[in-house]
Amino acid sequence: MNEAVRVTQDVLDDAVGRAVEAAVAAPECGAVVTFRGVVRDDDGGRAVTSLDYEAHPDATGVLQKVCQAVAAETGLRVAATHRYGHLEVGDVALVASASAGHRKEAFEACSLLVERIKAEVPIWKKQQFTDGESEWVGL
Repeated sequence: MNEAVRVTQDVLDDAVGRAVEAAVAAPECGAVVTFRGVVRDDDGGRAVTSLDYEAHPDATGVLQKVCQAVAAETGLRVAATHRYGHLEVGDVALVASASAGHRKEAFEACSLLVERIKAEVPIWKKQQFTDGESEWVGL
């Protein structure tokens, strides 16, 4: 599978975003849709200071299988990189891309990919709140 499909502690900067997009690029694809999941400062009305993501050792393999399944189901090119470790507000946690001949299919495939990643890839996050409390999500 493509090197862009991985779970990593590396910062997901613009170069990573370009690598994920390059993994799905093809001359016949007129649409490339990219989603960047960014750590926000609020969850359900509670102020968030940071997130800590933990990933199972097999998370990259599961992410690769999810990408393969979405590609097989849609017939499109997809790729994603997910970060784990400590992330601050504004940091990118996920970059996911899909390409197609037309925008509608690319948007739909990218949305499907993100939903499957959230549901299937063994990555959990602990939200840190400004009041000092924390909460695990996705367990």
